[in-house]
Amino acid sequence: MTEKVINRREIIKQGCLALTLLAVPFPLTAFTKLKKMTNDKKYEVIIIGGSYSGLSAGMALGRALRKTLIIDSGKPCNIQTPNSHNFLTQDGKTPKEISALAKQQVERYDTVKFYSGLAISGTKIEKGFKITTEKGDVFSAEKLIFATGVKDIMPNINGFADCWGISIIHCPYCHGYEYKNEKTGILANGDMAFEMGKLINNWTKDLTVFTNGTSTLTMEQSEKLTKHTIKINETEIDNFNHINGHIESIVFKNGEVELIKALYARPAFEQHCNIPQQLDCEITEQNYVKVDAFQKTSTHGIFACEDSTTMLRSVSYAIAMGGIAGAMTNKELTEENF
Repeated sequence: MTEKVINRREIIKQGCLALTLLAVPFPLTAFTKLKKMTNDKKYEVIIIGGSYSGLSAGMALGRALRKTLIIDSGKPCNIQTPNSHNFLTQDGKTPKEISALAKQQVERYDTVKFYSGLAISGTKIEKGFKITTEKGDVFSAEKLIFATGVKDIMPNINGFADCWGISIIHCPYCHGYEYKNEKTGILANGDMAFEMGKLINNWTKDLTVFTNGTSTLTMEQSEKLTKHTIKINETEIDNFNHINGHIESIVFKNGEVELIKALYARPAFEQHCNIPQQLDCEITEQNYVKVDAFQKTSTHGIFACEDSTTMLRSVSYAIAMGGIAGAMTNKELTEENF
């Protein structure tokens, strides 16, 4: 039998390797895996949208050891909003503070990777889906989660967009407390104006409905609003006078001016991403992606969460939906691959 002769250089080499394995708190294969995943194009799950809901889904999948890619364009719809409220442990923080901390926490999970860019198309493949970005990069995954939110369509009134999310607001639970008992308006008409009037009346008694033209409220609705001292103004609006997004008055087309501190509005919206439609996900009459209680869409293998699926727009609810979507996506993968 021939003995293998090990020279001095080989002994030193093997000894250093052994010491390295003892010193490093995880195996050297992790370095190889990290490098591979950074450059990889195939994942178990791709999450499109990296705000609150997408990050929440990413955390659930990271904790489930799922190979996940989060694609985010960095354009949240609440980018102008100064503070977030009605969210335990985070009340009063800026949206950016919350999302930055969330991303930092998700980044701790080695199986979750991030891609900065805009996803523009999706196609079905033999086992899952293929996503193409604006830069031309292509990624594939067995499952997709859309956490893309919506894009608000600003009405053609000067000053509205500048004030949106600051003093022209959509949710009393998110922002109403900060404007309690202030002179407040509602920009709406018909049933929406009536329902919002009933709700906002709890935060302030100095309330006016601005229909921006002829009222479509029924006689019964008008009488009930008036009974609760809610005024109705049908004059057409020319612009909103403001300082750095903080509304000071409404200027009407007839030249009249009305002082005001806050205005509630529900502008029209469109889906921020049309890939769900490309992949045959059903869209509701209200223009939301249709999902079930587990955030599943009508297309197998695709889940959706956040504002793109519901009229309930809040940070806390978005995070809850993302957590459900992540967990249910993991469950579906488990059922199919076990």
